[in-house]
Amino acid sequence: MSAHVLFPLPLFSLSFPSLVDASLANGASVNVTGADPHEALRSVFGYESFRARQEEIVAHLLGGGHALVVMPTGSGKSLCYQLPALVRAGVGVVVSPLISLMQDQVAALRQQGVRAAFLNSSLSGRAKRRTRQEVRSGQLDLLYVAPERLMTERFRRLLGESEVALFAIDEAHCLSQWGHDFRPDYLKVARLRELFPEVPTIATTATADEQTRRDLLDRLRMSSRDLFVAGFDRPEIRYTVTLKRKPQQQLRRFIRGEHDGDAGIVYCLSRNNVEKTAQKLSEHGIEALPYHAGLSSKKRQRHQNRFLREEGLVVVATVAFGMGIDKPDVRFVAHLDLPRSLEAYYQETGRAGRDGQPADAWMAYRYADVVRLRKIMEGDLDGDGNTEYAWTKRHKLNALIGYCETSACRRRVLLKYFGQDPDFERCGNCDTCLSPVETWDGTVAAQKLMSCIARTGQRFGAGHVTDVLLGRDTKKIRQKGHKRLSTYDIGGELGKAGWKSVARQLVAAGLLEVDVAGYGALKLTEASGAVLRGERDVQLREDRRPDGSSEKKKRTAPADELPDTPGAKDLFEALREKRTQLASEQEVPPYVVFADKTLKAMVAHQPATLDEFNALSGVGEVKRERYGEAFLAVIAEHAAEDEGT
Repeated sequence: MSAHVLFPLPLFSLSFPSLVDASLANGASVNVTGADPHEALRSVFGYESFRARQEEIVAHLLGGGHALVVMPTGSGKSLCYQLPALVRAGVGVVVSPLISLMQDQVAALRQQGVRAAFLNSSLSGRAKRRTRQEVRSGQLDLLYVAPERLMTERFRRLLGESEVALFAIDEAHCLSQWGHDFRPDYLKVARLRELFPEVPTIATTATADEQTRRDLLDRLRMSSRDLFVAGFDRPEIRYTVTLKRKPQQQLRRFIRGEHDGDAGIVYCLSRNNVEKTAQKLSEHGIEALPYHAGLSSKKRQRHQNRFLREEGLVVVATVAFGMGIDKPDVRFVAHLDLPRSLEAYYQETGRAGRDGQPADAWMAYRYADVVRLRKIMEGDLDGDGNTEYAWTKRHKLNALIGYCETSACRRRVLLKYFGQDPDFERCGNCDTCLSPVETWDGTVAAQKLMSCIARTGQRFGAGHVTDVLLGRDTKKIRQKGHKRLSTYDIGGELGKAGWKSVARQLVAAGLLEVDVAGYGALKLTEASGAVLRGERDVQLREDRRPDGSSEKKKRTAPADELPDTPGAKDLFEALREKRTQLASEQEVPPYVVFADKTLKAMVAHQPATLDEFNALSGVGEVKRERYGEAFLAVIAEHAAEDEGT
């Protein structure tokens, strides 16, 4: 399947009228209907130029086309539908899966002068009626709705009475059964193309492998010409996988050593582990909040709001947390349990470093996690009857295990999984590149383990098989008569941890499999025979110490780091304090006022006039009028203090 090719004509060669005049008093909005997209980009969003593929996607939609957009988190997917919705006549309808996040998304757009609103169950009847009337009368640019509301008869009638600029389907992987977070409610959304065939539709996601992309194109009645893939690399994220031994201690050591005082997300598989981890972190002076489906909706909302609005908080969560989170300064994402697939891992780790600054994706992993997760997945698949779906889910988990056990560059493994061909062998920003692992010839060890599994009847897990290899005198070994086996006590060259490492890596390589129905028993696969016959060699990696003590090379500073000048840090902190004050007064997250990147630009350029302030990336006309004087006053005060010293 080929992705979309560039237009043969210059982008935006169509004739657009100039930007419509707009009042910029506090609370007012800009009107850029029919404007040149570049001018709208500058005046509303404060950017001088488009980022990768944004321009051609915007042009495609403005020309009446449809688009499936696969872009990394933080690369500007939302602008691909927000800007065309502003320039085209009518309202852009955005389908978003989480009601709790709509308020912040709309608040951020209103800060930029965009006439945005949402319709969900949190509104009073009066507010809903007012919003519907604004849609009918053309007073809104963007309307956010949940998928279950979109296809109600009442809402379809509202759309029929209104002019619709476009439809945007956020988190589109929820629409595909091959996606890592399939949601049946989303299937109804696909009917938009049937009911409104002339309205441009854009679907966006950060995670879709080749199979998921094909399924999405088919469901949305799009062609390969409508596919835009902008790559999957997140170079600012450092990837690390460590062997799990004492996970709570390892996590605290990682946070204290690398991210003390930073905002982060920790993912756990169970609610109990979420509560336990949040409590342990808090007891050790790391402020952490739990988030899972067992909490009341009010408490979940309160914890989410605190995370978005406060600095340096850690949220410990199940996968229920994070979709649509737009907090740019999340400095780390940690996994204490395996996610279900590489797509899920990529999606969750992608919530770190959205501002382009260095961030970490850290995961602790062990063999028991594989057994546990397989049991959960097989339970979910029982009685489903869809063998292809079940095979795909198992394949995706196997790919994740392979990623955990690789001795190659982790970034390269990730990119190749999503169909991208990296132009490097080593990225220089993952644990296997920063501290390359040692490998050893594990062919004989693999043969011993496989032989022992076969001779014990392929009915036992790694623990018992390892005890047989090590010649242990356990009750189970005596009961089963396994002392009489030829493989008893032939594995003294490796300890228990060593044999479990061999088993884990052979499972990852597809040379063994875990029989979930057999309570985690290890079984041979078709590929095992070649190893046992000596026709295939096996290379294994040496396990690292799990405390992360291997030396880490220092990362280079990002291009937009604070200038190395006297007072730069003090000015940055003063600007952050002003931002926090303004955000608190309006009850919005601080990054909605300005991102750290824009504050750093203020430090670097120290504008003295509103025109100079407006020239900074990320300002825009409405924010210039709303905040310019306040931030210029902070900069002027700092300059005066410098002159007085």
